[in-house]
Amino acid sequence: MTNPYETDLDKNPANYVPLTPIGFLERSAAIYPNRTAIIHGDRRISYADAYARARRLASALAAKGVGLGDTVSVMAPNIPPVLDAHFGVPMLGAILNTLNIRLDAATIAFTLDHAETKVLITDREFAHVIKPALEMCKVKPLVIDIDDPVYTGKGDRLGDIEYEDFIAAGDPDFAWTGPDDEWRAISLNYTSGTTGNPKGVVYHHRGAYLNAVDNIVSAGMTGSSVYLWTLPMFHCNGWCFTWSLAVVGGTHVCLRRVEAGAIYSAIAEHKVTHLCGAPIVMGMLINAAADLKKPLPNKVELFTAAAPPPAAVIAAMEANGFKITHLYGLTETYGPSTLCAWNEDWDALPADKQAELKARQGVKSPMLAGLDVMDPATMEPVPRDGKTMGEVMFRGNLVMKGYLKNPKASQEAFAGGWFHSGDLGVIHPDGYIQLRDRSKDIIISGGENISTIEVEDVLYKHPKILEAAVVARPDEKWGETPCAFISLKAGESLTEAEVIAFCKDNLAGYKVPRTVVFEELPKTSTGKVQKFILRDRAKAL
Repeated sequence: MTNPYETDLDKNPANYVPLTPIGFLERSAAIYPNRTAIIHGDRRISYADAYARARRLASALAAKGVGLGDTVSVMAPNIPPVLDAHFGVPMLGAILNTLNIRLDAATIAFTLDHAETKVLITDREFAHVIKPALEMCKVKPLVIDIDDPVYTGKGDRLGDIEYEDFIAAGDPDFAWTGPDDEWRAISLNYTSGTTGNPKGVVYHHRGAYLNAVDNIVSAGMTGSSVYLWTLPMFHCNGWCFTWSLAVVGGTHVCLRRVEAGAIYSAIAEHKVTHLCGAPIVMGMLINAAADLKKPLPNKVELFTAAAPPPAAVIAAMEANGFKITHLYGLTETYGPSTLCAWNEDWDALPADKQAELKARQGVKSPMLAGLDVMDPATMEPVPRDGKTMGEVMFRGNLVMKGYLKNPKASQEAFAGGWFHSGDLGVIHPDGYIQLRDRSKDIIISGGENISTIEVEDVLYKHPKILEAAVVARPDEKWGETPCAFISLKAGESLTEAEVIAFCKDNLAGYKVPRTVVFEELPKTSTGKVQKFILRDRAKAL
């Protein structure tokens, strides 16, 4: 029998349009043209101007031959051109690749080649690392320099044109079109794995749209919300908050450098309502000098993710007027896709108990279809007893398309119809998950992932080092920092300072070990280093 609900009820342009976050900016510009969209230093950019800037960028890029499937990379801190790019680049069907401003030249060169970057927009502060990266890479992108007036430091221009001059030549009425398929790629983000080069995580328009809306729902944001950019826009596209504010016509407050004094000043001056960041941001605010702290003009919602925050840190932040919500996710899930949703039944609990509950990773966010802790061998959920460990797994529209040019890694990540996070955790009787350990030896320092194998590879290049193993050492400021355990070749000697200096010459600064211990490495009978012993030793230091 024919199903009447599937007969003569087809998709058509009137009832189906592919989802894309680009339309959020168009809508807010039409409804709130004079409302402030972006604050940067003394500059105020209205929604009408923000939309025009994005269209100018798209138009100018199109004139240079950028189109469907091309990659535009951006190397810049949290400034307006990065927000322009989040709308202007996908207006062409091109893919936005925001580069981690803390990376070394070799990694950037690999990224540019792997992404086949056609255009590179770069802030002159990072010329010292971009210049050698361009010399190393095979691709020869068009280079556009950002000369941000807020930046007062040194830095050469590397291209033939400055960003503002470039977009000035673009058409503010450029007729952009949305994607013909919401599954099309919108952005490319690189994540460090435990082995080899970084993997390119590909996001689609549908996921970006849904996560942008998810943020608004989960954070309770409205048109009067003021969001302070303490979270790097390069990190998972700023957890998609780069697109979120346009949903309701809220205000972005750009912050070029994340420092306690600047954060407190911005909150006081602009009446900030929301901000995000790793636990290091909370530590920075708690431990700020008294003369830097300013009274909060209102309750400030702070969303934190990365290394699980200590309950004591959460309690201290809330005592200072911040409301903390703990999030969890990965680059592969558009950033945080779970949140520790608050239950009003917990309001009567003591503050320390409330902080313990808030330290859990929580439940799936509204737009995520599935979240569970499972036995990776059987793909069966573990008991909800808060004790049995399994692997945290995700499923739904907030999961990446896959890894660029890496089908094997994509297939492994999606085995059994779930995305395998690689994180080990438990699930409590109330359905809230909590991480217990990491199945991979990734170190999360200041919200950034560090591959221990990458650091070990550098250490092994030192002519005096026989063996090296790197593990996470807990750190009050950064969450975790790399701790290197080293054994030397016979008759050789090294100091901790010499090892750190060697690493600084070969690694991005945040990947350099902060602690070096010289001792014989514990091993199994087959010669494998027992990292769990080293982790315990690092904790006890």
